[in-house]
Amino acid sequence: MNVARIASVGLVGIEGHLVEIEADLSQGLPRLVITGLPDTALGQARDRLRSAVVNSAEEWPPGRITVNLSPAAVPKHGSGFDLAMAAAILLAAEALPPDALAGAVLIGELALDGRVRTVPGVLPAVVAASQAGVKWAIVPAGNAAEARLASSAIRVTGIDSLAELIGLARGTLDLDDEPAPVTGEQLDDGPDLADVVGQPEGRTAVEIAAAGGHHLAMIGPPGSGKTMLAERMPGLLPALSETESLEVTAVHSIAGVLPPGTGLIRRPPFQAPHHSATEPALVGGGSGMPRPGLLSLAHHGVLFLDEATEFKSPVLNALRQPLERGQVRLSRAGGSMSYPCKVQLVLAANPCPCASPKGDAACECTPRARRAYVSRLSGPLLDRVDLRINLFPVRPAALLGQTEELESSAVVRKRVRQARDAAAERWAPYGWATNADVPGPALRRRFKLPHEIRRGLDVAFDCGNLSARGYDRVLRVSWTICDLAGRTIPAAEDVDRAVELRVGKAA
Repeated sequence: MNVARIASVGLVGIEGHLVEIEADLSQGLPRLVITGLPDTALGQARDRLRSAVVNSAEEWPPGRITVNLSPAAVPKHGSGFDLAMAAAILLAAEALPPDALAGAVLIGELALDGRVRTVPGVLPAVVAASQAGVKWAIVPAGNAAEARLASSAIRVTGIDSLAELIGLARGTLDLDDEPAPVTGEQLDDGPDLADVVGQPEGRTAVEIAAAGGHHLAMIGPPGSGKTMLAERMPGLLPALSETESLEVTAVHSIAGVLPPGTGLIRRPPFQAPHHSATEPALVGGGSGMPRPGLLSLAHHGVLFLDEATEFKSPVLNALRQPLERGQVRLSRAGGSMSYPCKVQLVLAANPCPCASPKGDAACECTPRARRAYVSRLSGPLLDRVDLRINLFPVRPAALLGQTEELESSAVVRKRVRQARDAAAERWAPYGWATNADVPGPALRRRFKLPHEIRRGLDVAFDCGNLSARGYDRVLRVSWTICDLAGRTIPAAEDVDRAVELRVGKAA
């Protein structure tokens, strides 16, 4: 046999696609040629493959070897094709039985001594293989637990070296496939909302944001509880569904931050980057093919930007389109990638540069300095934030004299779950899950509220306090307040409360 074929999986963003790897042996000067738009890491496989094969006690085929990755027009990236290319070369050299690996996909990077190293993105790759009808996946042993999360319909074999693959193909080695682990992570309660005292407005805003999937901005002096409220928001969100868990775990797998041996991520993720984070770190990027950033790692969870006014303006403004679309598309010379980023954005900032813990009463900043400081959060970005609240310093009586028990995260989470269930039931026929998902035209036309209910909202819009986007976002928040109150349609008080949480007070 001079030509052999075997399958692997390539990734474009979070989506995987089967790649057929062909190996051809022919007469000529000894040389290994890799075609099919390989990137640098894949092109350097020439040296890795030869050393791995020789160090696995196998003979490297003489003559010219051509390896093609098909479809040839699609760029290929990363070192995850090493194992499949080595197997294809050995099959073409008749060093392995021709049908031993038929119907399998191979994923893994080879070390020079023949060891098989883990690679990122194994979970979405095996998911794609299973959806394409593949029944057997051979992956690095370190990725085996992750690969078994993909589907029970595909057999997963983990190997530690190329020598194990050769023994498996020749029938001289029998590797027991471990049973699929119990999926899911342990869900603890996390930080408790009962720890936040003296901020009833902040507690209410966080509950509304969690119930409707809304973005939130909090402005207040140091020590007013902004960070505490943001850190407790994931604990108010319901556990991820099976589909959501698979998506979130796949993104973490591609980014290479999924701990080995972990199950599906069940808790909504929480990402809180430092204000020195760059644009590629936040939204994704990097040399070659762009990688997912913290925005995508917070998919179906919370992205918390503490000290938001200290972030560079281009970094903050890069969030605008992804927040609107729920996905970020990164284009580079090497190609384009799309990653999901359906997040809840939480912004926290001080009201001025001096940031006196006593609040405005002790502020030494000029009005111009205060305006310039807050204006670092651009209008277009803030226009996409549904809830904006001002927090004030916690009074000593609230901090030291607290006697009554505040509601815990578990109690609030139950209300949030009920509100989300009510919204999901209402919007299910239209394909929406939360109030934040509902398009503005649908709220203004198909589910238009009577004028007497939205009078305060209309006045605020006529006065120029709201943009057209802000008008729609107030309507969404109104429906969330309605769901939390157990009503079937928003009342005037719900709309007025949503306006107040947006512009400061009802018109």
